Amino acid sequence: MNCACVSIRKAVRLLRAGHDGLADGQVLRMDTSVIKALAALAGAAIGGLTSVVASWLTQRSQAREQRLAHYQLRRQNIYKEFIELASKLYIHALQNDKADVSALMGLYAEIAKMRALSSASVVDSADQIVKKIINAYLEPNKTLPELRQMVDSGLIDPLRNFSEACRAESESLHYGPPG
Repeated sequence: MNCACVSIRKAVRLLRAGHDGLADGQVLRMDTSVIKALAALAGAAIGGLTSVVASWLTQRSQAREQRLAHYQLRRQNIYKEFIELASKLYIHALQNDKADVSALMGLYAEIAKMRALSSASVVDSADQIVKKIINAYLEPNKTLPELRQMVDSGLIDPLRNFSEACRAESESLHYGPPG
């Protein structure tokens, strides 16, 4: 290696002096060990760079997947909370004339959370449920036979459109239906 460094230094010195130090037709030969060393260094640099880029891309992809999973979990928790509140409040509205205003505000709070995370169709479906609950408070109270008739006809399921909108949103985001 020491010989190779001396030959390179000598060649550089001669080039700086303005001539190549070679007679006509003479060729400057580079030591093959220098070529091998440079090739090895270049290979190591390329391999290291490739490893760093691959690690960075993998980390970036994992971080994105974690972020998306976190948002999906937040959505599911908000939807679960909304469904539980809305179903209890709907039954309350069918059987009472006096509105549970604090529970209605709880529903609106859940809708506000949805506005930040969910699609417009999910938010619109949630708004429709609240309107249906408010209208149920304005109607006469339902008796048990009337409730049974509503169950048989499918009218007692105000959350169907909402849950279908949630499923469609989940599938459009490639999460699929909840497992």
